[in-house]
Amino acid sequence: MTVDVLRYAAFTVDGRGGNPAGVVLDARGLDAAEMLAIAADLSYSETAFLVPRDGRPNVYDVRYFSPTQEVPFCGHATIASAVALVERSPADELIFHTPAGFVNIATFKNDDGELMAELTSVAPRVSESPPDLLPAVLGALRWSADDLDSAYPVLLANAGSEHLVLVTKTRQRLADLDYHFDDLANLMREHGLVTVLLVWPESKRRFHARNPAASLGVVEDPATGAAAAAFGGYLRELGMIGRNAEFRISQGVEMGRPSELLVGVIAGEPGVRVTGAAHPIED
Repeated sequence: MTVDVLRYAAFTVDGRGGNPAGVVLDARGLDAAEMLAIAADLSYSETAFLVPRDGRPNVYDVRYFSPTQEVPFCGHATIASAVALVERSPADELIFHTPAGFVNIATFKNDDGELMAELTSVAPRVSESPPDLLPAVLGALRWSADDLDSAYPVLLANAGSEHLVLVTKTRQRLADLDYHFDDLANLMREHGLVTVLLVWPESKRRFHARNPAASLGVVEDPATGAAAAAFGGYLRELGMIGRNAEFRISQGVEMGRPSELLVGVIAGEPGVRVTGAAHPIED
């Protein structure tokens, strides 16, 4: 069968940069092996496969595949899919049933007329990491414990997929990312990590991030919506942001793919909101 694979960059800045994602808007008839083969051939960090629910407009079952495995949730492919859908059939709200759970997406145009999508994640959870994980990850990253900001504890954070949160003291430490790919990939697969979330806090409203994604066969993700949602849950759990709060994450700069993610928490709302733009990738 012929499969129409769209290519979008999500969390773009002024139409540039962002994280490339594959999008299949109608994946009916595809099995998991075929989805994985398509994702591997495309070689983006994730590709989203959508199946419309019969008789329910704007409601989809969605699966996400990296080049090496299926993942339970992917934020940038969700944003890309929402924009691709709404460009073809306008809708203010979409509902995605993902392996991680129910995800609501609102779409709107910003003041510049740019189409935006805002996902609301599943309720995040934050947990202690195994005691042997941190030293092993630091070794693979070629970091030391002294590089970490003690105000931000090392924890696992999950808003649909698992991430290890490491916050560094300096922008330079974040910029000088040079890690041992195979060692980190093996550790991440052993512990079920989709990315390691490396963060430098410029301020309480602006964070800079990098996301090694070796477990997915990808050196680095230039914009990671699932990790952004998880980080929002992490900050809320630690009381580092208010019950109603917004902050921005800048990512992908060192890769030449500048990206921006707006993260928000709303009092009484279990999930975390992540907002961004997406644009088709020109051949």
